[in-house]
Amino acid sequence: MTAIKRSWRRSGALVAVATAGVFGVGLAAGPAQAHTPVWSVTCTEVQIDLTQYNSQVENTVSVTVDGKDLLPTETFKKEFHKKLELPKHSSELSVRLVVKAGDGDNFSRDETKKAPVCEDSTPTPPATPTPPATPTPSATPTPSDTPTTATPTPSSSTSSAEVPPSAKPSSPSGDLAETGSSSTTPLIAGAAAAVIVAGGGIMWAARKRRSAQH
Repeated sequence: MTAIKRSWRRSGALVAVATAGVFGVGLAAGPAQAHTPVWSVTCTEVQIDLTQYNSQVENTVSVTVDGKDLLPTETFKKEFHKKLELPKHSSELSVRLVVKAGDGDNFSRDETKKAPVCEDSTPTPPATPTPPATPTPSATPTPSDTPTTATPTPSSSTSSAEVPPSAKPSSPSGDLAETGSSSTTPLIAGAAAAVIVAGGGIMWAARKRRSAQH
């Protein structure tokens, strides 16, 4: 009977030790599984959800994009939730999340994800060809710009064709200027002189005949 009791006592002690060991392992493993760092990256934003962290210590989180701070280091206790907008980009971005747990480095995280380039759902219309430039018509000359035709000024000496004919032709011998007498005056004077001479001759002949008769 005593041996049976001793056997039960030993069995109970072993069960208690095993139970305590399992419970202790469970307690140790619980915190490791409780830390839940969840985060996602799209072409436009970063979503961070950190839950079930140790509220008795200080935990920190930071986010960088291509080495530049997107989220400067912030502290949190049990949970941390935040949505960060990414800058516009034409090439893939490298996004790094760093979480430091205050209750052990084995609960910390240092992970990097890529942010793809957003695809524009609206199709880009084809470029419209630019029509050739229309030449600008030249400005219509104003009256002041219109060339004027100079009216020839009659020169002091006109050509022979332009000189009006004189009333009387000029004398080729260069007679003196007219004094009012006709051009036939010399002929009349000559004829009168001849008559006078002839008359004188007749009178002389008549006297000589008379003297011869006496």
